[in-house]
Amino acid sequence: MKLYRIFLVIFFFSCLNKIAAQDSLVTKSLDQYPPEMIKIDEFGDKYVYDEAQKAKIYSINGETVVVMDELILAGKPHFNNQLDQNYYFFLNKKLNRVYPLFVEALEEYQDIQQEVKSIDADKRKEYIKDRQNILADSYEARLKDLTTSEGQIFAKLMYRATDKTVFDIIKELRGGWSSFWWNVKGNIADIDIKEPYDPHANRVDEFTESLLQSNWNAGLLLPYPGAQNYRVKK
Repeated sequence: MKLYRIFLVIFFFSCLNKIAAQDSLVTKSLDQYPPEMIKIDEFGDKYVYDEAQKAKIYSINGETVVVMDELILAGKPHFNNQLDQNYYFFLNKKLNRVYPLFVEALEEYQDIQQEVKSIDADKRKEYIKDRQNILADSYEARLKDLTTSEGQIFAKLMYRATDKTVFDIIKELRGGWSSFWWNVKGNIADIDIKEPYDPHANRVDEFTESLLQSNWNAGLLLPYPGAQNYRVKK
């Protein structure tokens, strides 16, 4: 076991304790995992990667050792006044309500994208039509049930994950005419489904990004697949 790994484990556990003292990692010995989950790193050491906890589980000299992924420590943004701070915590409540719906919708959308790759060309059009119509209906039902602020958060999260606006996704699934009318409905409810996610330029998006990182680091929300790939553009 390399010395730098030991320091890395100590550092990350220290960070976790500062963020959420009530949270703890759940681990088990390497021999309790299925053989197909065991991998070998570049140093020849065996480990299992725990996706939920974003950590590699090693067994070194009979002891379980955890090496966590890079941890992004995001502090609260600067608040200009008390109203700013109140809105930040209001936004956190809305984010926690919307996030499970967003993750489910994202998984459905990504599932379609993956399955299309394995379908014969002559059957692909029919499959896409059936699945995407169902998914589009799901999007529309969700948007109707969300409040204005929740709908906007949902739209921004989808953009963060897919680099597409909700308008673009609806257009992809239903065609231009449907996306036009959904944009009209969104504007009536003060939801702009054409607006991109830009934490560098948009104050609300800056708050949202800070809340995402804080909730993920504290274990209150689980990062969606690929969440760590996003980078704030300046």
